[in-house]
Parts: sequence; C-alpha cells; structure tokens
Amino acid sequence: MLPNRMQLSRQTEDQLKKLKGYTGITPNVAARLAFFRSVESEFRYLPERDTNKLDGSLVLDKITWLGETLQTTELVLKMLYPRMTQKDMIKAWAAHVEDGIAVLRNHRNLISFIQAIN
Repeated sequence: MLPNRMQLSRQTEDQLKKLKGYTGITPNVAARLAFFRSVESEFRYLPERDTNKLDGSLVLDKITWLGETLQTTELVLKMLYPRMTQKDMIKAWAAHVEDGIAVLRNHRNLISFIQAIN
C-alpha cells in the first residue's frame, strides 16, 4: 500500500534529527512513535487542507522507516483512510509523523522522552 521509498517534509526531518541529537533515538524509530502518538490523539489528515511538501533529504525505504510496525502502520492507515490513493496515503503518514513529533520534539534527554511516550 505505501510506496517502497518514503520521505517527510524538511521541517519534520529536522525535528527528528534534533531529537536524535538530544536523545539518541534514530529518526526512523522516533517517526514510528510519533505516528502512533498522532493516531492515538485522534488527529486526522485532510488532503484538502494539506500544504506540506515532502521535500526532506532523508529518503528511506518503508522497511527502514516502519520496521516491525510496517503491517500495523499500513492497516491503521487503511482503516482510517479506506478510499485514499497511495499518493495521499504517504502524505497522511507524513502528516501523522509531523503531528506526533510536535509533542516529542522538545525533549532534551532520553528519560524525559520515555516519560512522554508512556
């Protein structure tokens, strides 16, 4: 369902990289946590209100981005957006990561980060 190569917006990517510098958590793992954090918060992607461009330089395959959460992530996206095209589905994933990272991005150490996701 999701394409093999995926990327985020430059702004989201920068936030993930800063978080890695503070906590040591790699961008792909932080993106997974941010995605599910966003879904739990009931954020919903609306294509007609999307102005973000997926212009980040970190282009990874979906196995690297999603890891063991690949099937779960795709099923959640399919459940939330059953009629969405593949192109919009990747934008939905990216929007969820951006929404979820907003809560997690300011943590300066691993302990505060872990406390925030619990």
